[in-house]
Amino acid sequence: MLEIIKSIFFGVVEGITEWLPISSTGHMILLNEFIKLDVSEEFYSMFQVVIQLGAIMAVVVLFWGQIFPFKKEKSKIEVDKNILSLWGKIIVACIPAAVVGVLFDEMFEELFYNYVYVALALIIFGILFIVIENKNKGKKSKVNSLAELSYNTVILIGIFQLIAAIFPGTSRSGATIVGALLLGVSRTVAAEFTFFLAIPVMFGASALKLIKFSFAFTGLELAILLVGMFVAFLTSMFIIKFLMNYIKKHDFKVFGYYRIILGVFVILYFLLTL
Repeated sequence: MLEIIKSIFFGVVEGITEWLPISSTGHMILLNEFIKLDVSEEFYSMFQVVIQLGAIMAVVVLFWGQIFPFKKEKSKIEVDKNILSLWGKIIVACIPAAVVGVLFDEMFEELFYNYVYVALALIIFGILFIVIENKNKGKKSKVNSLAELSYNTVILIGIFQLIAAIFPGTSRSGATIVGALLLGVSRTVAAEFTFFLAIPVMFGASALKLIKFSFAFTGLELAILLVGMFVAFLTSMFIIKFLMNYIKKHDFKVFGYYRIILGVFVILYFLLTL
């Protein structure tokens, strides 16, 4: 029962940090220091990725009308070409991270999944958020709708997503939003496209982890995973709505300051506990 309660905490933290550009990986590493799951290393490695499926399902539910291309009109099924075009851009943007992730996932996890790289990524991208928002202050965005995104733009956003795939602590949403803002994409479009990019990326990453784990769950492990995913889903429903309302009136600088503070805290915490 204690492990199930712990998984609820992990689900809440995942649901909050997956969408706010503050690094879910960094928070999971910290949380596991204070509330360590009593599970095998193999299960935890899989758990911290697959729990994100719960968060992704919140995107599917909330944005179903914007991402499902088949509509029933007068007893006929019609295809929304604009949504198909959007999916084409999503797939193109996912290619860099997908290729590198499949080929080098274990190597990157071994090299960079430690507090030093997580803390540095938190701080560096925190500074970038502040610098970019100050630079863009008062400027009009070049891209103000998903339809205006070009393939050249989404490929570049995909490269920023690749940075997050390599360096934990960067934050997948943080990296893609930073990239989009640099390219002149509005905050709202940057956030929405980031949400949609997560769908194939997280399904693919989760499938890869489950295959490597061989679906060899004990009853308790399966319960821990399902509870964590469900809580992440419920939490994400609220957080996504909050973020979309927040960025209509505010910029991302507050997340930049938070990242810097958290990065410094991570370094100090681990140095003092060594």
